[in-house]
Amino acid sequence: MNITWSKYVQGTKTLYYTRKLRFDDIFSDQYKKLFELNENKPLKILEIGCGPGALAGALHRWYPNAEITGIDRDSEFIRFAKEHEPGITFTEGDATSLPFDNNTFDVTISNTVAEHIEPSKFYSEQLRVLKPAGICLVLSSRRGININPSCITFNEFEQQFWNKAAQHDDSTDRFSVCKYPMSESEMPVSMAKHGFSNISTGFATIDLTPDNPKYPTSLALDMINANRYTALDGIESVLCTMPEHFTTQEVEEMSRLTNIKYDTRIEQRKSGEKQWDTNVSIIMVLRGIK
Repeated sequence: MNITWSKYVQGTKTLYYTRKLRFDDIFSDQYKKLFELNENKPLKILEIGCGPGALAGALHRWYPNAEITGIDRDSEFIRFAKEHEPGITFTEGDATSLPFDNNTFDVTISNTVAEHIEPSKFYSEQLRVLKPAGICLVLSSRRGININPSCITFNEFEQQFWNKAAQHDDSTDRFSVCKYPMSESEMPVSMAKHGFSNISTGFATIDLTPDNPKYPTSLALDMINANRYTALDGIESVLCTMPEHFTTQEVEEMSRLTNIKYDTRIEQRKSGEKQWDTNVSIIMVLRGIK
């Protein structure tokens, strides 16, 4: 069993609920335009590094005639995905050694995976499992906008907690987090270098602003709670990755304070007390053909 990523890097709830928002059907037209896939064709689509399954679930909704397979090396992600996203095949496996035959899939897709894997290994396996003229889609988060509401501001205890965590954090080196970052101009060059042609790029803008009246209350509360899960998972990971520097009591107090703050934000949204906090994600989409 491999639970390294879900335990030490990004928690299951963090990935699932933030991605559920980024791949909400409200934004489907942006993605579909960039993917350029035939919605009526019975495509075989492989998501590499599927995490807890949110993107695979969106693909299942957007392309109802397609057969969706998700693969991830983290056992907890796969367990969660199987429970929460029916109608999809989820399996454990390594992106650098895919357990599939040559020429199996019409489409491969990944989201925030390329930056963690050596490019030749990342692309060579996709070339192998894609059918001739198969499509490779690579999604990458770019710098966006993040504005917190005032109720989330750290007090002195919280600030000291995170200062100490930053002092001792070595997760980037320990777990090869973002070991192979590339700029917006470098990414398509790398895709071409490793065997793909007819490359195109585009960007989806995902605006998550709970106070925007275009969003129903239920979705606005999902936005707030997704940030809550991210904060709580981050606190928990500190105890997992550097237990010698933190006590259980410190982590429990951080979690208590965090829940109070997000409960306050939810009450503000329900009462109509505008904060105009926002999280705008810019998702770069690369499309190449085998």
